[in-house]
Parts: sequence; C-alpha cells; structure tokens
Amino acid sequence: MKYFYSWFLFLSLVFASTAQEIHWENTAPGVWKGTLGEAEKYNLLTASGAIPNFTALTKLGKPPFPMSKDKISGRLQDGKTYLQLPLIKGEEIYGFGLNFKTIHQRGRILRLHVDHYGGQDNGRTHAPVPFYVTSEGYGVFINSSRYLDIYAGSGSRLDSDNPAEALDRNTDPLWTATPYSDAVEILIPAKGVEFYIFAGPSMLEAIQRFNLFNGGGPIPPRWGLGFTQRVHRLYDQKQVLAEAEEFESKGYPLDFIGLEPGWQSKSYPNTFAWDPTRFPHPEKLIQQLKDKNISLNLWINPYVSPEADFYNTLKPYYGSHTVWAGAVPDLSIPEAQALYWKTFNKEHVLPGVGGYKIDEVDGYDRWLWPDVARFPSGLAAEQMRQTYGLLVQKQSSQLFRDQNRRTYGLVRASNGGGVSFPYVIYNDYYDHRDFITALINSGFSGLLWTPEARASKSAEEWLRRFQTVVFSPMAMINAWASNTKPWSYPEVAEEVKEMALLRMKMMPYWYSAFADYHFEGIPPFRAMQLESGFTLKPQGPKNELTDLEENPYEEAIKKEITDQYMAGPSLLVAPLFAGEKSRSVVLPKGNWYDFYTGIYVGNGEIITVEGRLDQIPVFVKDGGIIPMMKSRLHAPGKGERYDLEIFHYGEAPSHFSLYDDDGISYDYEKGHYSWREIKVFKGSDEQWKGSISPAKAQKPNNIENIRWVFMTEGNGKNPLK
Repeated sequence: MKYFYSWFLFLSLVFASTAQEIHWENTAPGVWKGTLGEAEKYNLLTASGAIPNFTALTKLGKPPFPMSKDKISGRLQDGKTYLQLPLIKGEEIYGFGLNFKTIHQRGRILRLHVDHYGGQDNGRTHAPVPFYVTSEGYGVFINSSRYLDIYAGSGSRLDSDNPAEALDRNTDPLWTATPYSDAVEILIPAKGVEFYIFAGPSMLEAIQRFNLFNGGGPIPPRWGLGFTQRVHRLYDQKQVLAEAEEFESKGYPLDFIGLEPGWQSKSYPNTFAWDPTRFPHPEKLIQQLKDKNISLNLWINPYVSPEADFYNTLKPYYGSHTVWAGAVPDLSIPEAQALYWKTFNKEHVLPGVGGYKIDEVDGYDRWLWPDVARFPSGLAAEQMRQTYGLLVQKQSSQLFRDQNRRTYGLVRASNGGGVSFPYVIYNDYYDHRDFITALINSGFSGLLWTPEARASKSAEEWLRRFQTVVFSPMAMINAWASNTKPWSYPEVAEEVKEMALLRMKMMPYWYSAFADYHFEGIPPFRAMQLESGFTLKPQGPKNELTDLEENPYEEAIKKEITDQYMAGPSLLVAPLFAGEKSRSVVLPKGNWYDFYTGIYVGNGEIITVEGRLDQIPVFVKDGGIIPMMKSRLHAPGKGERYDLEIFHYGEAPSHFSLYDDDGISYDYEKGHYSWREIKVFKGSDEQWKGSISPAKAQKPNNIENIRWVFMTEGNGKNPLK
C-alpha cells in the first residue's frame, strides 16, 4: 500500500508539472503572440487599452520568427506558469523597465514590481516593464499584470543544451559563483500567460515594433517641449503670477507652471478642490496665464479625502484599504471612472488646465495598499498595483482628448502598454549620474523619463543638472520644496539662460523626434547600443603584436555605458557632472562633429573632452541636420509662423524629415499634419546647398523664412549664440 501511494504521488507531481504546448499567432508583421495555459483576461494591454499601429508595423516589413520556436518552452505547476526562452553565448539583454544603475541585464534576478525606487536595480521600480530586447535583435514582452520573477540568464539547468562547465575552485582561476546560463526563465503567479515576440532584425527595429504595437509614442503639444517650472507647494495665486512675470522680465523661457499640493483645500488625502484662500479665482488665474502663453499643471495623487465633495458618491467603488487615510477608487470599473473624473473635468480641464502631475501611484509598500487588500472589481491587489499608473494615465489623458486638446504631464508609475500616454516619469531619488542611466534605459522600454533639476550644492552642479534636463523629454525645474529658480545661482545665471533658450531653439528638432516616436516607434532618447555605428571595428590583417594588445575601443563598447546617449536622430549627448574637468566619450563608427563648432572630433574611437562650464558636450553624426528656430520665451501657438534655421554638419549629403501640425490638437490622427523633406547636397560648384519640399495644400505650414548654416570644419555658427 505504501508503494502504491508513493507511485501515485509521483505520477501526480509529474502530471501537475508537465510541459505545455504554446499556441502561436502572428498578430502583426514581425509580432507573434504565444499563449500558454489559461491566460488572465486582465493584463497590461487590457488595462492600458493599447491599440497597435498596424499601418506603421507593416511598413517595417515581414521578418521571420527570430529564433527556433521549439527552444521556447513552458509548464504549469502549482497554479503558476513557468516560461523559458533561449540565450546564446555572448548575447546581451537590455530592458526590464526603468533601471537606474545597470544597462546590461544578463545574469540578473529581478522581481518586477511597481514601487518607489529603493536605490537597487532589483526590479522594484516606477516602471518595471516586462519587456526585454537582446543583442541578437529580437524582443520579448510578458503581458501579465502580476509580479513577475525574472531569471535573466542566471539559472544553470542540468538539462541545458549548453550546460555550465564544472570547475575546481581550489585550482582553477576561471571558477565563478555564477556559472553560465543559456536561458531567460520567468515565473508568472497565474495559471497561464500570453507573451509576445518582436522580430528585428536589429535591436532598434524590435523596439520600434514593441512601441508601435503599443500605439506608438505620444506627440506632446509644442508647449510641452518648452520649459516648465514647478513652484513651491504653498504658493498662492498672486505668487504664481508674480513668478511668471519674473521669468518674462529676466528673459527666461516658460511654457507651463506646475502647482504642487497646496493648490487644493486639503491634500494627503485630497479634496481635488481649489483652496479658496490661496486660489480664490482659479479660472481667472488660468486665463491670465493663458494670455501669457503659459499652461497650468496640477499636482494630484488619486486618493480621496472624506471631505471631498464626491467622497460618498464613490463609496461603493473603494478598495478595502486607504492611502494616507484616503480612499482608493477602483479605477478599473467604468462606473467608478465616470464618477471620479467628473470633478476633474468640470473643475480643471474645462476651465483650461493643461495637465496633471500624478504622484504616489508607485509605492513604497508602507504607503500603498497591501497585497491583502480587496477591490470591488475582484482584481487582486497586486494587479491593481501593477496597473494603477496605467489606469490614471489613460483616464486623465482621455479628459483632454475629449476636448481635442493635447496634454503633457508627469506620473510616478507606468508599465508595459503605456507607450502612447503623454506622461513623463519622475521620482524622489536625486542622483545625477543615475538619472542619466535611467534616461538611457527608458528607451528600451517605451518610457519617458526626466532628470529634473530641484536644487544643488553648488552653482556648477546646478548648471550641469540644468544642461541635462535641456536634452531630455521634459525640461523642468521642480521647486516644490526648494523654491529654486533658474537664476538662483547668480554665478551661472546667464549660462542657465542660454541653455534654456537653446531648448527653445531646438524645438523643431525635438518635435520631429517625437513624431518619429509616434509614427515609427523610434525612441527620442536612447542607448548607444541602438545606434547603427556602435559596433566593433572590422578586424584588419593579423599582426602578432597588435593581436596581443588590448583594443580599448572594443573593450569600451562591450562594457556598460551609463553616461552618454543618443537624442533624436543625430545627436550624441555626453553630460559632465559636478567636479569633472574632462571625460571620455565613446564615438560610434562614422565621422562625428562638435555640436557648437562643427569641428571634426573622431570616428569609431574613444575621445577625451575637456569640460567647459557653459556647454554640455554634444556631438553630431556626419550629415546630421538640426532644424532650429530663433530663441523665444514661449512655444509657437496654433497657426503662429516662425523662421527656420537649418544646421548641417560634416561632409555627407543627407536628409531630414521635418514634422509639422497645429501643435495643440489631436487632428494629426485624422491626417492633419505634414512632413517636409529637408535635403543638403553639394551643387555642381562643389558648394553646399539645401532644399526643403513645399508644404502640401490644406496641410499645416508654420514655417516662414529659412536660413541655411553649414557647420563645416568650424565655419558655422554656434547654436548657443
């Protein structure tokens, strides 16, 4: 009897842990969905409502499946799903969301869990997107709203096709505590899962497909790419207006002002109602700022104070636990959404507020609802945690869409599926170097991140931080606690102003880069690994001496590069940090030129840049075209025409697609936009010439006069001046 019972138990365990067949479906060109077991109906894509851009995906072509399907396997056991995908030797992994310290993810173990960033790249972060891309040119997305355990090439299996070699620690110097692993293994705490494979053949193309499958990136309103100042949390109406006037009188650009918690009658938890003492006439304030071409942005977190006007109306839709004694509305329920956002629409959006800063939808655990919390929809607390940032982005941006008015705001949490939302992530962490690493990583996962400036220990640090926000998705000072102004450090006030004005000059370039993000899926800010020339130099004839020497360039591009990145199609940005007098820059293959002078700096090599306080090192690839406009204090309004100054760098003929629309509405989704082709070439007289295609009839055309600047070996004009 004992033998029979043991045999029965063994068979039960085998049956419960058998491999499962993966059902495959080609859902779009270069995109395949795999389904294993009973995938949950509520996932990241259903929460976000992402709608694929099939037209753009088709334009990328129809590549084959990027690996052998029989190398992908999965099993169900104990009510959980185990998924395994192959890796080959030398294959590097990138992605898994908003990491702050690491670019290379192979060998890491992560718990993908929405959380306030805790200083470690362990998967608990503001946007733990379950998407990775590899150097073999394909991407993988796990469409689950659960906490996921990721073993990114860290577990050595006994049945591996390429098992780790057993070495003797006593005698072998190559022994390691982390033996070779040839798979990414993922644990999903559910009885099934759907996942997607995105073909390349390059890493950038795989990321493009991921972004386009999620709807493509947002095109912000033009004012969103200008400059923003978030004022002190207890400012009143008069102080806000005075600050706007001070920006203008001092000649600093300003496109939107952010109000922090004190605009509300009560916050933490929130009433979402204007404080009658500090803001007695909010509609008047909105209009006065609008008359100055300045938009207004309001801080919120979603948690409802018992003193909010609609608190009792929403009672049937609250979760079981509170956040700072505020009720948590179950925003996955349509009825709850309608009741919750009604006040926002009436009191904020319709009067003309331009957007929101959505705080505290990330963590820590001691802040948010616990995993034992219950919600009226029946969703698990962890599913709500993983998708709450998606829900508030989707639903708040819809308020503006209903008015045919674009918005651009800030959020503390996002996830897979949120590519198209017009929100930039921020947090309370403040390490300058790590902020740049996060900016680099954002491009792997369909995210936007701002390395915001708040305050600094020195004038030098302030300027260095300010320079980096100018070359980021949102140029912002967050003075909610510090009350800092751009001119707060007099020693560098003029240099700060020049950088802010440069941001405004470059708006045509940034606007076109975001259009590329929307229509083609190309991240506007991205890692060096996604630049086509960032590869090893071809090996020349063998030489016994050189073969024995190290190749510094080859070693450099193999390592993590966490402090330089690509911005738009042509710019390489290499920030300097406080205290640095110089830095090294790893240039991709191809000729590169100094942004400020047009002087040639190198090709496929490591260069040393001497630091200048008034400049952030920026380099332009050969043939790079940078369209700019004259410096101004506000972004162009609807129908406002402006002169264009087109800069060309290097010795290569080239072209640039300049995007244009009305700058504020969603009419571009109905075809009301234009692309104008800029070309630079040498004429028969061997002189550089430029041309721009005419705007089509009935299409937007905001360009007035055009001036060409050929930055040939320093003969051009410094864009800062």
